[in-house]
Amino acid sequence: MMNEFRNKLVQRISNTKFLRDLREFECLIKAIGECKSKLEEDRIISRELEVLKQRLSDPKLDKSRGKEYMVRLIYCEMLGHDASFAYVKALQFASEPNLLTKKAAYLALTQFLDHNHELVLLLVNTLLSDLKSDNFINVCTALVVATKLIGPDLVHAVYPMVVDRLRHPKEHVRKKAVMVLHHFHQLDPKHQGPLSGMEIDQHFRAALCDKDPSVMNAALCALHDAIKVDPRLYKNLLPSFASILKQVSEHRLPKSFDYHRYPAPFIQIKLLKVMALLGAGDRVASENMYAVIQQVMRRTDTNHTIGNAIIYECVRTATTIYPNPPLLAAAADAVAKLLRSTSHNLRYVGIDALSGIVKINPQHAHEHQLAVVNCLEDPDDTLKLKTLELLYKMTRTNNVEVIVERMMSYLRTTIDEHIRRDISRKVSELAERYAPSPTWFMTVISEVLELGGNHLEPALAHSLMKLIAEQDEDMHRSAVDIYTRLLDAPTTKMPDLLLQVIVWVMGEYGHLAAANPGPRAMTPSQVMSKLVNLLNRQKAGDLTRALLIPALGKLCVQGSCGLPPEAEAFVSVASRSSDVELQQRAYELQALLTAPQEVQGAVLPRNQASEAYSEDELAAVEELSFLTSFVNEALQNGSAPYIPPEERTSATLGGVPEPAASSKGGLRFEAYEPAFFSAGSPATSASRIVDPFSQVPPTRSPAVRGVQTGHSRSNSGSSSTVATGEPQLRGASRGGASKWGPAHFETSGARGAGGSSAAAAGSGGGVDLLSGLVEAATASTDPQQRQRQQQ
Repeated sequence: MMNEFRNKLVQRISNTKFLRDLREFECLIKAIGECKSKLEEDRIISRELEVLKQRLSDPKLDKSRGKEYMVRLIYCEMLGHDASFAYVKALQFASEPNLLTKKAAYLALTQFLDHNHELVLLLVNTLLSDLKSDNFINVCTALVVATKLIGPDLVHAVYPMVVDRLRHPKEHVRKKAVMVLHHFHQLDPKHQGPLSGMEIDQHFRAALCDKDPSVMNAALCALHDAIKVDPRLYKNLLPSFASILKQVSEHRLPKSFDYHRYPAPFIQIKLLKVMALLGAGDRVASENMYAVIQQVMRRTDTNHTIGNAIIYECVRTATTIYPNPPLLAAAADAVAKLLRSTSHNLRYVGIDALSGIVKINPQHAHEHQLAVVNCLEDPDDTLKLKTLELLYKMTRTNNVEVIVERMMSYLRTTIDEHIRRDISRKVSELAERYAPSPTWFMTVISEVLELGGNHLEPALAHSLMKLIAEQDEDMHRSAVDIYTRLLDAPTTKMPDLLLQVIVWVMGEYGHLAAANPGPRAMTPSQVMSKLVNLLNRQKAGDLTRALLIPALGKLCVQGSCGLPPEAEAFVSVASRSSDVELQQRAYELQALLTAPQEVQGAVLPRNQASEAYSEDELAAVEELSFLTSFVNEALQNGSAPYIPPEERTSATLGGVPEPAASSKGGLRFEAYEPAFFSAGSPATSASRIVDPFSQVPPTRSPAVRGVQTGHSRSNSGSSSTVATGEPQLRGASRGGASKWGPAHFETSGARGAGGSSAAAAGSGGGVDLLSGLVEAATASTDPQQRQRQQQ
């Protein structure tokens, strides 16, 4: 037998045609591998496609080479070139009886097409024919193609045949049939489309009890996706899942399913995920899982990575289902082995698993605090972040100082803005929740504001100010001492939130800086100078500068002193600022410093920051009762009373309607009324204007009265239609003839008894139109100006 096979092989190789074909494909692969540029590769592939196009269109095509042609086409498509000319030929090769050619054609079609392609419809008959084949390899090939190319529109065409293949004697066919049904379920998870009315779940349940583990595993994957959609429909399968997991962990499956001597570890992991979905929040269902999960954790060794994967999945399942104290304790012991590992990956997995346990019972975390803290010394940043997240969940009153210090040490070293934002937020939350003392809270929050203030909410700074205001004088001295050191900070940029806290604290309690020990003792004048220099150096925003102005006023009142030169310059610049609030505060401070000391003390009292006002007091302030006498006096002197905006009408405004834009907040689209010039008397209040460039002699109309050109006047002479005393525009006269050009202006005074208007205009020179309009307006109202014009 071997000799006969050897002879056939030698005879096949000796065939020059076979060698030539094999050499072509080998040369193609070699040429592409040696390309030095994309352009060279495209040139080779284009040449190869031209060769394949010619050969596939040849009527005398050698179908025995169909496999080779399909592989070469796949290679060209993989490199980004279009081989659509061969799609129909691939469909033809899929119908070939030769098994290798058929499989190569099916493989090419799965790479060329998707289930939305129009050519897939031509493949259905070929698939149905292969599904009915007696050769189980053809059946398996057709089932694999169905998972790739059958879409929602073609499910009904192949579904009956696929269901029939579930009873095939070969386990490979049954497994692939389950995989096809799984694909159909993914197309319609809720069974409201093409799977409507089909009992596909019953087929999954039946396949779960198949005698072959591979078929059972395929059904398990399909049921896992179905359970994600609605776990309630599969609660009755929980005993079956628990029984299968128990059998697998006891090594009852064939050894071919072992992986590194672990019994079917991937089936165990999938079963644990399914049980976690079914037992979440269900105490009755979870009680059927406790024993088998403990058995799996006890029988699994952690000497290999796959064993650690099973342990991790057991812990996740134990923390997802209804809690059981003995099971959680066993899970915590299993996690301890992962935390003591030298592998970064295993320690990360241990931290993640312990985080799930801490959510349910934080007591288990205290036993592993030291191991968790040691993970912060690891150079892996990902492990550090995961550890900090776990420490955040483990924090309580008795360990908040240690954990916050660890977080702050990492915050000082990291430069990633996202990490700084996350850690700053977590530290501030822990400090507000578990602060052991106000001094510790103030110290921590001040440092957080310094390191990550740009990532925090303003409410945190307000909480710190409120806490300081509510404490005694010793706390105030501590705050002043802390922030005094920051007044001489280097040129590094400080967050605006920290600057605002410094300004407020030093403004309220800066007078206590005189009692600071050693060189840190400062007078209020020195404090004001340092505050101004700090904000100028830090280039603070307008809001921070606005807060500094009342702080300067308080320091002046508390120290009974004036503003130092730096502060005076700051206030002077602020009074000319474009920011209205900053300008207003500067003017108020300048006015307040000129008032008597009694007034200054009443306006800026000492240690009144924590004073709270009742609603009645606030209501009394809103009434502004101290202005009552001033308002009454103004009303007696004839001033109009104030009318609220909602009560304003045309009647209350003296007959003038309020603009629509002020009431509706929109734009007005009505046309403007035409502008008129005053003519000195009500009867002649409108000026007469004519278009100087019109070629048509104007006609008299009721709409425009008293408008007349030089041409019309020259024909009519001294007409009585022109009103006396009205300014007129007319054409320039040259040699007795009217000529339209730059407009000229004349008044009735210029037309004396002995001169005509045309002659006066001709000898008077041209006047610009705009100047004429202005003079017309002034001439009609000012008699002296009119006399000068006549002269």
